[in-house]
Amino acid sequence: MAAMPDSHDSRQEIPDLSTVWLRVFLEVARTGSFTGAARALGWTQSAVSRQISSLEGALGGAPLFDRLPRGVRPTGAGRTLVPYAESVVEALHGAGRELAALRDVTGGHLRFGAFATADAALVPDALGVFRTRHPGVRVSREEGFTPVLLDRLTAGHLDLAVVSTTAGAALEPYALHRLLDESLYVAVPAGHPLAEGHGPVPLARFADADWISGSARPEGTLLDAAVRQGFRPRVAHVVGEWTAKQGYVAAGLGVALVPGLAAASVRPDIVLLPVADEGAPARAVYAATVRGRAPVPAVGAFVGALREAAGRLSAAVRPSPTGRGMA
Repeated sequence: MAAMPDSHDSRQEIPDLSTVWLRVFLEVARTGSFTGAARALGWTQSAVSRQISSLEGALGGAPLFDRLPRGVRPTGAGRTLVPYAESVVEALHGAGRELAALRDVTGGHLRFGAFATADAALVPDALGVFRTRHPGVRVSREEGFTPVLLDRLTAGHLDLAVVSTTAGAALEPYALHRLLDESLYVAVPAGHPLAEGHGPVPLARFADADWISGSARPEGTLLDAAVRQGFRPRVAHVVGEWTAKQGYVAAGLGVALVPGLAAASVRPDIVLLPVADEGAPARAVYAATVRGRAPVPAVGAFVGALREAAGRLSAAVRPSPTGRGMA
């Protein structure tokens, strides 16, 4: 039976070459002389000669250049080596360029995810700023619920996730960059009896109302706030998409809870009433990364853009004295 090749021996067949040797070799091949290469590199001729000798030794001893009366010319071995040396040097140059682009946030790829209402205003605002400042960075975005986004983040499919505390997901394993604390509003049709009221409204006022929600169960949703106030909301319609929820509210089919992130994009035939929920934990919104994992440099730049957008949003989204929209 033929002996199996020794994997260790196979590895030894790969010559251990210095990239400096290859760079010098290409310069000699380009200029056609050791003197010309030395001049181009800013070295002495003897230093160039030593580098070529070292390269020839590492490749088995065959000469790479014929010494001519005037200059040098690549041998057959030298001509064979030229395209490989060019590929190696160009690959290293390319790696250096890409690494510099990552470091300077002028290139690379940023992968992030966000929950749906963050896409209403916060994320588009931040993304617009980020693209203006860093047009060379390729960006890909996913939308999903906070637990799913965190799983994607942990698995390495995302570099950053915009998440909230609504779903009660465990956030301890993550590095959290706080963006804002959201207020909650009840969306009612414009003709609702409470639409002309003043000040925050306890959710208990809507204990007998029909609710529009993204889930039939309140647990892990915005409707947790109703459970905290002592009643289990009656979900009349399960509607996942935020624009569609507004349509149901405007048609008088129920009321819905609206987070502050979505408050700036409500229809004109809907009135937002601020929720009185004293002592309840704030719904916090974070930019999350995996603790202990070095993020790509674009993450820091995007977190900065998110914080700026959050500041603008917090200043813009304020309940009017009548609760009829935002100031």
